[in-house]
Amino acid sequence: MTRLCILLTVILFSVYQTEQAYFLEKDYIDRINTQATTWMAGQNFDPNTTEETIKRLLGSIGVEIAKTIKSSEFKTNDVAYDNLFYRIPSEFDARRNWQQCDTIGKVRDQGNCGSCWALGPSAAFADRLCIATDGNFNELLSLEEITFCCHDCGLGCKGGAPIKAWEYFIKYGLVTGGDYQSGEGCQPYGVAPCPIDEYGNNVFNSQPMERNHNCTKTCYGNQNLNFQEDHKFIRDAYYLTYGAIQKDVFAYGPIEASFEVYDDFLSYKTGVYIKSEFASYLGGHSVKLIGWGEEDGVPYWLLINSWGIAWGDNGLFKIRRGTNECKIEDSTTGGVPVV
Repeated sequence: MTRLCILLTVILFSVYQTEQAYFLEKDYIDRINTQATTWMAGQNFDPNTTEETIKRLLGSIGVEIAKTIKSSEFKTNDVAYDNLFYRIPSEFDARRNWQQCDTIGKVRDQGNCGSCWALGPSAAFADRLCIATDGNFNELLSLEEITFCCHDCGLGCKGGAPIKAWEYFIKYGLVTGGDYQSGEGCQPYGVAPCPIDEYGNNVFNSQPMERNHNCTKTCYGNQNLNFQEDHKFIRDAYYLTYGAIQKDVFAYGPIEASFEVYDDFLSYKTGVYIKSEFASYLGGHSVKLIGWGEEDGVPYWLLINSWGIAWGDNGLFKIRRGTNECKIEDSTTGGVPVV
């Protein structure tokens, strides 16, 4: 009987260890802070969150696809680059450069759904359309439509390819759509944001993984809009070389960026993120790149995440620039709006 109890205890302990995300615990966060010199870690998630739950948020295969294409397929030149009458600045923040575009600084929440691959491109597309129209278009585009209607992009909440989202915008376009239950635009996002506990932590464990929605061909948000006429389009879709990233952002606006996520990144709070030597790989993630700069001598990219404002630095983070940190400089995508 005693041996049976011991065996059951061992099994239960093993299951617990497998389920719990060890990297969200205080001891692991403290370990990060003893070694990291350019950034600080802190608690962003309920420490009882499972590793499986965290991995489900990482739905981008952008890095993997970028590895398979030829270097000649990356965009390096554009007539708009030639028309830049002054050099690229050493520091740049798209929110300040295009203050008429409210969408640029918007931190969205993908909820318990691996739709980051769709959010990065659709958010950047909305920003670029606002910039191209000098603020005449100034609203969000539908994360709902691209996540659940682009069957060639991937598997909805189970992940997808950002470049395929841009290609979808060329052929089919994208309707407007605000956040969950906002009623804004043609098709608002139908996935609830992650709940926040009393300590300000994301509590993804409190809700099940979102099942894929049916693709809807009508406007259910603002029903005065016509579904077909509300679609916005782009003229091209591309990956960017490292040397073209700043030029493209400076000319057209924010872009999508995919990168490899390691377990220490989940606890990012401030500073310029550099992967810890002991960190373990979890999956691929897609975000929006809005600028660059230098902090305490370390060059960085400025990006907006999609886990709500409770994560990181009010939803934003910085990552080291110029070293292809976590493969981010190999895996940026964009497209130019049709106006």
